[in-house]
Amino acid sequence: MKVRIDGEETTALEGQTVAGVLLGRGLTSWRTTRGSGRPRGVFCGIGVCFDCLVVVNGVADVRACQRLVRDGDDIRVQHGAELPS
Repeated sequence: MKVRIDGEETTALEGQTVAGVLLGRGLTSWRTTRGSGRPRGVFCGIGVCFDCLVVVNGVADVRACQRLVRDGDDIRVQHGAELPS
């Protein structure tokens, strides 16, 4: 299946999480913190820590480690606290 990561098209396997696709592309940080702009990625991998937040199809605060990719997903890096589009 095809997905876009920050505007760049890539392929993903059925059953892969968003975090799995990002890590497979060599991306280890895809969110910055609200206060200090520090980089974050997967920490716990089970959806508890909320460090792996991304924007998927215009929806902010999606946990990349929990969300399975779907064909046509548009995944963006999340900077700080983002309002829904």
